[in-house]
Amino acid sequence: MSDSFPTDSVGLVEPQVYHFDEPLPLRSGKSIPAYDLIVETYGTLNPDKTNAILICHALSSDHHAAGFNSADNTKPGWWDACIGPGKAIDTNLFHVVSLNNLGGCSGSTGPASINPLTGKYYGPDFPVITVRDWVLSQVRLMDRLGIAKWAAVVGGSLGGMQVLRWSISYPERLDHAVCIAAAPKLSAQNIAFNEVARHSITSDVNFHKGRYLEHDTYPKQGLMLARMVGHITYLSDSAMRAKFGKSLSDLEQNSTENFGRDLRSGKLSFGFNIDFQVESYLHYQGERFSENFDANTYLLMTKALDYFDPSVDYEGDLSKAFEKSDCKFFVLSFSTDWRFPPERSREIVTDLLKAGKQVSYIEIEADQGHDAFLLAIPRYIDALSAYLKKVHKELVDDAS
Repeated sequence: MSDSFPTDSVGLVEPQVYHFDEPLPLRSGKSIPAYDLIVETYGTLNPDKTNAILICHALSSDHHAAGFNSADNTKPGWWDACIGPGKAIDTNLFHVVSLNNLGGCSGSTGPASINPLTGKYYGPDFPVITVRDWVLSQVRLMDRLGIAKWAAVVGGSLGGMQVLRWSISYPERLDHAVCIAAAPKLSAQNIAFNEVARHSITSDVNFHKGRYLEHDTYPKQGLMLARMVGHITYLSDSAMRAKFGKSLSDLEQNSTENFGRDLRSGKLSFGFNIDFQVESYLHYQGERFSENFDANTYLLMTKALDYFDPSVDYEGDLSKAFEKSDCKFFVLSFSTDWRFPPERSREIVTDLLKAGKQVSYIEIEADQGHDAFLLAIPRYIDALSAYLKKVHKELVDDAS
């Protein structure tokens, strides 16, 4: 590892691409004939291959969860706060596997990939993917890596939903399920937010019925609006109040480092220009996101969220879905998360207890809203670290 990287960083990482020729049957009844999964790994797999942890990512994340992609890249992976030597997901103890899900736009096969049957971009022809489909593809990756059982499967938000599906569909393949800031299924309000985001994309003049890449364009305005709406829901009111207040933007100095400052310079435009810092911030987030994320992938990811409901195969009783689960559970929520509030995590806990499962639960007091699961909040980091140290101790005890 380069000396230029922090001592608690996994340093420079190189992703690997795994190709799968076996068709992947999907819940929709369709299938993907062949596909690639792009993966990053951190830490060392022990000789018995028992210390592996799978990271499941949320809506707009990918395989790059920790470390740096290149020596001159100053931005670490999206969960670098939690993954690394001595961190909560300690790479001195565990071999960590992080992938970009199918349908993604960061190297795994998705709508922006070439359809081998047509020689053109998949675009809107890429089939709708569910959480269940993702987990099946992750099982195949697991087998390719020669890992019989995960020490833990860990994920937040949509990643936490994948964790729950792992415990239901493949109970023999994991020892611990760590579900962070998730829900047993989406509320009507959450589905509504997703539909507004999708409609903003599909209504964009440059969407071209999903075939925008063939027109050498993309629905920039629609993606910007989708991200702006989504980003508002990821922050709490108190976080936005602390971050922005009702301050005027300093339009001349506007930059990422200024977004958190309480700027009161400038004058009201008395028009429809950007007057307030929060407006500037949302435009920046939307602009950046639109340049780096595929619109069809956004549609797919939000649909996967909408469709998630493990109880649907168990007469609407989630506790029945967990009856065959054979792992231990750790469920975490955050007090100001109004996208997936603590009561949704408590629903999961109640059904796990009803099913007779061993579960630990903690609600973290945090002002940062849903995004709290991405941040180095001390009590959160301490709780996750303590639990995973217990997981490692079990591995050591089992091996002795």
